[in-house]
Amino acid sequence: MSEAAPVRLADYRPPDYLIDEVSLAFELDPHATLVRARSTLRRNGQGPRPLVLDGERAELVSIAIDGALLGPDAYEKRPGGLMVKAPLPDRFTLEIVTRLDPANNTALEGLYVSGGRFCTQCEAEGFRTITYFLDRPDVMARYEVRIEAEKAANPTLLANGNLVEGGDLPNGRRYAVWRDPFPKPCYLFALVAGEFDILADSFTTMSGRVVRLAIHVDPGERERAHFAMDSLKRAMRWDEEKFGREYDLDVFNIVAVRDFNFGAMENKGLNIFNSAYVLADPETATDADYEAIEAIVAHEYFHNWTGNRITCRDWFQLSLKEGLTVFRDQEFSADQRSRPVQRIKDVKRLRARQFPEDAGPLAHPVRPSNYMKIDNFYTATVYEKGAELIRMLKTLLGADDFKRGMDLYFERRDGTASTVEDFIACFAEASSRDLTHFMQWYGQAGAPMLEITSAYDAAAKAYELAVRQHTPATPGQPTKEPMLIPLRVGLLAKDGRQLSERALVLDSAQKSFRFEGIDEKPIPTLLRGFSAPVKISDGLTPEERLVQMAHDSDPFTRWEAGQTLARQEMLARADALMRQGAPPAPIGLAEALGRELDRAATDAAFAALALRLPELSELIQYAEAPDPDGLFQAREETRRAIAGALKDKLIAIAEAPAEKDYSIDAGAAGKRALKAAALDLLASLGPETEQVLWSAFDRARAMTEWMAALNALGASGSARFDDALARFYEKWRHRPLVMDKWFAVQAAAPRRDALARVEKLRAHPDFDLKNPNRVRSVAATFSMSNLLAFHAADGAGYRFLSDIVGEADGLNPALAARLLTAFESWKRFDSGRQAHARRALEGLSERANLSRNAREVVARTLG
Repeated sequence: MSEAAPVRLADYRPPDYLIDEVSLAFELDPHATLVRARSTLRRNGQGPRPLVLDGERAELVSIAIDGALLGPDAYEKRPGGLMVKAPLPDRFTLEIVTRLDPANNTALEGLYVSGGRFCTQCEAEGFRTITYFLDRPDVMARYEVRIEAEKAANPTLLANGNLVEGGDLPNGRRYAVWRDPFPKPCYLFALVAGEFDILADSFTTMSGRVVRLAIHVDPGERERAHFAMDSLKRAMRWDEEKFGREYDLDVFNIVAVRDFNFGAMENKGLNIFNSAYVLADPETATDADYEAIEAIVAHEYFHNWTGNRITCRDWFQLSLKEGLTVFRDQEFSADQRSRPVQRIKDVKRLRARQFPEDAGPLAHPVRPSNYMKIDNFYTATVYEKGAELIRMLKTLLGADDFKRGMDLYFERRDGTASTVEDFIACFAEASSRDLTHFMQWYGQAGAPMLEITSAYDAAAKAYELAVRQHTPATPGQPTKEPMLIPLRVGLLAKDGRQLSERALVLDSAQKSFRFEGIDEKPIPTLLRGFSAPVKISDGLTPEERLVQMAHDSDPFTRWEAGQTLARQEMLARADALMRQGAPPAPIGLAEALGRELDRAATDAAFAALALRLPELSELIQYAEAPDPDGLFQAREETRRAIAGALKDKLIAIAEAPAEKDYSIDAGAAGKRALKAAALDLLASLGPETEQVLWSAFDRARAMTEWMAALNALGASGSARFDDALARFYEKWRHRPLVMDKWFAVQAAAPRRDALARVEKLRAHPDFDLKNPNRVRSVAATFSMSNLLAFHAADGAGYRFLSDIVGEADGLNPALAARLLTAFESWKRFDSGRQAHARRALEGLSERANLSRNAREVVARTLG
């Protein structure tokens, strides 16, 4: 429980005591909630040991064992908890009473108040702020929870499990008792109390059981929860059909709250959501919002089996539940929408979030070996890269053996706190395969680089492909071992014919693969479907990529070829700008994109992705010595050249009338995505397309259309951006979730006055430092999406972020620490920018009261 010592995977040992039953009684009051926790404990192991309990910020009122109050000499309070001295009985009842102040809990961890309603967030270590407890995931118990509160303000009282009794009490109070029959760790505990509108429904499981469903939202918002309910029911059916998993309680509740540190939380039977991922209608939510709601509702529901019924032994195994469940929600989204488009979006997200993490000072394995605050490891590596590991496992084993492995995992590990080894062992047994080499993906950080060379023997009609892998050093891991990498290889002829397709495995530092019967020198593709989270250097010419772009049967490869061509042209332009040389010659990308637009009627969503050229963040990743100003200019010049060549087609798309009857289905959303991509590209032409962009805003009737036009006006440099913002604000200023978009679109706009704008937003009366959504809409959007301004040469962007982190840290340490990840690539820039970034980070580290969350991220970032 030391405040300074890191937690290490190597130091894991089973708990000295286990808890079988927990009875919690809450007397809710905004400033003086009383919590009575009664637990039955038993010794786990031999010999007398003290009982060490975790606890933070809760006022200890009393502690008793088997009904006898303990005096001060029987226990010792320590930083981070208390120790009840040995000897203790082999079995005993522990009763602890604590007092809480939920209304002043701005960290939004444990029990807190949001919009006048009580709610909880206990993952990862929030339960210890409610009562003193064995707050670790391998301690699983059955819970009964009694909630008592003022009836008028809290007509709804919810907790995990099934409702067993409830009613009115004297003095205008009300109570409810909930019992969860399934053992769970305390991080899955949840409580909600307050006044809500309720959208009720039901679901009949594959065995015929009827489950009551309810989504609890702010009064007046019930009609905006229908899509979330529909997503939930589709996810429940899909999990039965694809994984054979049936829901196990009588009720499933979702509660939407405005103040929440994350997207949602999978508490058993009582999911608590950030309201941004529940509430939607076409007028106030974008198509991206609908996609996120569908995916996140599914993700949290899928946790019922991959996370709740089978949980983690310790927090180092976090990807066991999160990576696996991300894979499951990605597969669900792919089945609900377009599988190729979903795969491309998943890869874009991985590359934008996780690849920079793997290449910087915050790099860590999917299963880290140590941490100071586990909150800091809810990362893209654990989630998105963790999902890619599951996908590779399925690719390596094949669909049938993968299913057998999943079935065995559910059967064998149900009701347990498990490890990655437990998980992989099920697949090894089901497939009769040795997966020892594959396990290395969980322990080694970094993205492997594949270098490709090839030789063609025309006389023998044979083609040999040599692949060499190398993983750069990462913090704490200077030496890397070869990884087990599945490759999906396709060979194309110059006229686009497919010559061969094979599934291969790279299991050593270098390996050659021979293809027979190849009648001409082929164009190779190694990562069809993005078969592994790696980078690749294949040496293909622009002409060969154009063939891939036009003819490859794999949609991901077609998209990747266009993105690579655009990135290479942008980087070449940036190099020419630096050397003051001539720009690179055109390579035919505009014509190729024009052909994608011509066939957009068959898949508008794919065409929209093809039209979205690489972001500045991607160019920074690939540049050897990134200059944000030069890269931004090169990107805009490339976009301008393509937009000029395709101007008539783009304007036709932008000005096409919207559908008469608005639909949220994938096909209609794809058409809107294409229109948004056209507007984005037209914005690069500046004043000559200003009227087109303004007309798009003026004609907009749905949030997707408004935001597409606003983003384009912001990127174009148009003075009418401010007129549009004023109109938007006047219309939507009473809708908090829409106002988050208003803040974000300004923070993201790459304009000359970008920093002045975010400073003005920070001082805006509607900016609330206590609300994570609002803080992220300004600070996170600016630092992650407006890289030209954030990486300003004078360091002003770095100072802005460090200032807002310093303010937020005192209120919400988890939020502040997450904002700091924007600094992860600071050492890649020139010495001037490095000096400014270092001063900003060191300034934070010198704060005596900096939280452990933020201090860990600052220390790792500084290296």
